[in-house]
Amino acid sequence: MDKNKILAYIKEHPHCSSKQISDAFAAETSLATVKRIINELVANYYVEVEGKARATRYRASTLFMPIDMDAYFSNDVDQREGLTGYNFDLIPHVLSRVNLFTSAELDLLNRLQEQFANNLASLSDNQKQREMERLGIDLSWKSSQIEGNTYSLLETERLLKERQTAEGKTKEEAIMLLNHKDALDFIVANPDYLEELTISHIEDIHSLLIKDLGVDRNIRIRRVGITGTNYRPIDNEFQIREALQQMCDLINSHSNVFEKALFALLLLSYIQAFNDGNKRIARITSNAILIANGYCPISFRTVDSIDYKKAMLLFYEQNNISAFKQIFIEQFRFAVETYF
Repeated sequence: MDKNKILAYIKEHPHCSSKQISDAFAAETSLATVKRIINELVANYYVEVEGKARATRYRASTLFMPIDMDAYFSNDVDQREGLTGYNFDLIPHVLSRVNLFTSAELDLLNRLQEQFANNLASLSDNQKQREMERLGIDLSWKSSQIEGNTYSLLETERLLKERQTAEGKTKEEAIMLLNHKDALDFIVANPDYLEELTISHIEDIHSLLIKDLGVDRNIRIRRVGITGTNYRPIDNEFQIREALQQMCDLINSHSNVFEKALFALLLLSYIQAFNDGNKRIARITSNAILIANGYCPISFRTVDSIDYKKAMLLFYEQNNISAFKQIFIEQFRFAVETYF
């Protein structure tokens, strides 16, 4: 029995019972098989449970449900049906009670981390420093490219190593890249700075990222819009601070480092607490959490910028994490196999 057929049925018939689902597929499989598949879908957070015993009902969760990205984004922004405002229940009532990764995904990530630890143990301090510098150049380049910076990787390397700017590029592009390096250097030099996440420490790192770029420091006090989506973040400063505190509490309450890092990557982008630099501070903060706990940092070097933006838009509009989680896993794998 194809579990995707049962998942599709639950999505089309919210608040259905296991008997209703079984009746719909009676010609194809048994009630026992249907219940087994439902339990599997619930365990992987594709389906949410309401009620107990005979009153138990099921509905599809958008959080981890696989979505055809090409089909979803084949529709124009005004044709896509999605959330247009911040979901105030997401952090305290949804993300606070789920595991972001399946057991198989965690097994993979833990094996990769063990490989990283073994590799690191064989390197001298000088070799570790060189590898971190190489990763930092890649991260500064890709993180800036995602935001529209036109420096090539080689031009970025020349800028960060020799302070040589590239012809035909703006001053702001060079500053953005140099600020990335400064922020990462600070994190590496002070690995415990974001071990316990606080709003003030996030603001400090953000200040490094936007230095000399004409961007307001600290929490924004006016509305911002996001290109390519009808999603609009919170525009009230006090609600932004409350959302950030909820995020910090959520991350600090978790022991799994991969979940902490992915929460930061997603939620700092989602909350959009600053006038600019939100995705950049998300990537730096996520890496700071990894570094603070002795985990391999991520450069995002091989991620396609458009795929990254689409995965983020999917989270904005559907609160769906599936595409972005795969980006995180694949980029962690790339980092472990490429650096150190």
